[in-house]
Amino acid sequence: MAGQFLSDIQEIRRRAREHIERGALTEGYKADRQTVLRLLNEALATEIVCTLRYKRHYYMARGLTSLSIAEEFLEHANDEQDHADRIAERIAELEGEPDYDPASLATRSHSEYAEGDDIMDMLKEDLVAERIAIESYAEIVRFLGEDDPTSRRLMEDILAKEEEHANDLVDLITRVHHHVAGTDGTKHRRKAHH
Repeated sequence: MAGQFLSDIQEIRRRAREHIERGALTEGYKADRQTVLRLLNEALATEIVCTLRYKRHYYMARGLTSLSIAEEFLEHANDEQDHADRIAERIAELEGEPDYDPASLATRSHSEYAEGDDIMDMLKEDLVAERIAIESYAEIVRFLGEDDPTSRRLMEDILAKEEEHANDLVDLITRVHHHVAGTDGTKHRRKAHH
């Protein structure tokens, strides 16, 4: 048994030296690399579109409740940019090319670039985009399974952050809804006193 394990190590060492220029991509990689690269590039496009949408929302946030919401938009934009960087790095590790072509970005992205007319619209559009990312990333995780555990873990980490973003957005929508309802109720009461 111990001799068998040792010979397996010897074989692993031999194979590791064989194609050293391939970096992290070894013969043990079991996934369909072209499909994985396509999926990762779609996820990259999704993250870039989300970054751009959150950045726009950060700069466009207006109104009494906007300060904390704008900061949340900026935090999410920075998270999405980090996700994009991590995905691009993984694509390069798999000997692929991260696709940053702006001409096809929107068509490759799972989520849409929706601007929103006001804070509530922005929050709802961002929540829709997060829900799309959650569903599509969960499918990517299932597809990768055990064939590419490194890409799977990356997408699981990003998926967890997208779920956190969705929960943040639901909380913000609730806060804005209560603020608007409270403000309207206050105005009506004030008018009744005059």
